[in-house]
Amino acid sequence: MTAHKDDRTASAFARARAQGRAALSIFITGGDPTPAHTGAVLDALVEGGADLIELGMPFTDPMADGPAIQAANLRALSAGTKTTDILAIATAFRTRHPDVPLILMGYANPMIRRGADWFAQAIKAAGVDGVICVDIPTEEDDELGPALRAAGVHFIRLATPTTDAARLPAVLQGSGGFLYYVSVAGITGKQQAAQASIEAAVAHLKSGTDLPIAVGFGVRTPEQAAAIGKVADGVVVGSAIVDLIGRYGADAPPHVKDYVASLRAALEQKELAR
Repeated sequence: MTAHKDDRTASAFARARAQGRAALSIFITGGDPTPAHTGAVLDALVEGGADLIELGMPFTDPMADGPAIQAANLRALSAGTKTTDILAIATAFRTRHPDVPLILMGYANPMIRRGADWFAQAIKAAGVDGVICVDIPTEEDDELGPALRAAGVHFIRLATPTTDAARLPAVLQGSGGFLYYVSVAGITGKQQAAQASIEAAVAHLKSGTDLPIAVGFGVRTPEQAAAIGKVADGVVVGSAIVDLIGRYGADAPPHVKDYVASLRAALEQKELAR
């Protein structure tokens, strides 16, 4: 799949590749701790060195997520976060950070309840680059995929340890941006896959696509990020950052920035200045 010349996602991976490292993608839940505070957290991610940002759309039943992100969803929903707030957060982020890819991640219900075409056009207008939908399998691509592609928004697919050679072409059909490898069978943030299994999986996925491969689920420490970054095109960290937001609330941005900087330094294989 060819990238458009103004494709922020492709450019982010290309920049990281040119620097001899994996791209760093960070997930947070939109509206956590409140919609008004999310912008400062996003800015801290960029300042810390995140190459891409995944902004979670809060949902009442986030079945793929572990306790940390479940709690973040509840905090965001308790703060009254709606889809309109997520769009406003994205629009403001795009104004402040014109070159940083912003990916919406979440579940089908909030994405399609007003219609796939409405959603695709609304997020495109807000400056969103891609969508990861956890619970729309490739067989149900028509629910959202055509509308996203028509709007020029990447539909980023998930591959798992059970995505074998027979299944992979179907997963890749209509996908764009990058391929997100869910490195463990289970929920986010609870366990980490063995490095050898990640290396084998990345090699398998690369045999089927030219899309960058980003690895997530269970990546919590700079050491883990550095190990995965040696074989993958991107590393995704979520629960560890979400934990900091849960702990510090409105005071989270400096803590988030420092932690993201430690991840970025690990990917660059250099000591973080103390």
